[in-house]
Amino acid sequence: MKHITYSPSGVCSRQIDFDLDDQGLMHNLVFIGGCDGNLKAIGRLLEGADAKKSADILRGNLCGGRGTSCADQLSKAIDEAI
Repeated sequence: MKHITYSPSGVCSRQIDFDLDDQGLMHNLVFIGGCDGNLKAIGRLLEGADAKKSADILRGNLCGGRGTSCADQLSKAIDEAI
């Protein structure tokens, strides 16, 4: 299991942590900061999900005119990790 810590840019969350197993599945996704309930929900929805497929779904999701979002930043973290 590989642990990833990512510092997002342009969003309210300050840190994204998750684990990737040998099959490329995500576990233990946690956002530090940001919209607590929504980001906890993303973590629960993505538990055991295929990381690459998840990144493809989340990439380009925007928040409030920022040009990115916490979900979009997660896709960047996944891209870097795989």
